[in-house]
Amino acid sequence: MLIVSQFLLWVVVALLVITVLALARQIGVLHERIAPMGALVADSGPKAGDLSPHLHARTLDGRPLALGPGHMGPRPTLLLFVAPSCPVCKKLIPIAKAVAASEDLELIFIGDGDLDEQRKMVERHGLSDYPFANSPEIGLAFHVGKLPYGVLIRSDGVLAAKGLVNTREHLESLVVAKETGFPSVQAYLRASNTNPAAA
Repeated sequence: MLIVSQFLLWVVVALLVITVLALARQIGVLHERIAPMGALVADSGPKAGDLSPHLHARTLDGRPLALGPGHMGPRPTLLLFVAPSCPVCKKLIPIAKAVAASEDLELIFIGDGDLDEQRKMVERHGLSDYPFANSPEIGLAFHVGKLPYGVLIRSDGVLAAKGLVNTREHLESLVVAKETGFPSVQAYLRASNTNPAAA
């Protein structure tokens, strides 16, 4: 009886090992088939390819900030909308700084809230070298709903890409959108599937 029980136990263990290996293989296959995801683009507000609205604000240290055609510098500008109460924003701030440095972007932080909280955020995350505007008008102009949100504006004032950004890949997808001319990774994948020669 003991020998039969041990034999059945080994059979069960062998079946479990086979099942786990089969599941691992399927997960690998699914991982290969999943398309890369870029920033989540909302349908409202100005779209990629549109001229950025003309916007004026002041940074937390009192400097004037102007956005839109005729006001942009020689480099593309990444607007990152953040808030002190947003845990994902805290994680994304150092990533945004690294991406801006590696991609040669002008990085501007935009907030909408209590000035003292914004100033504490600047100090806590070492943002004193970056313009930081506390401006609900800029958020409304780009129809920012959830945070963190990124908007990439070309040097000619044209909106290159925008969307909800939670990871480094999302931020980099804004740059890729600017380089490829597609407003999002999803639009690029749709065009590639429609016209394989474009890929």
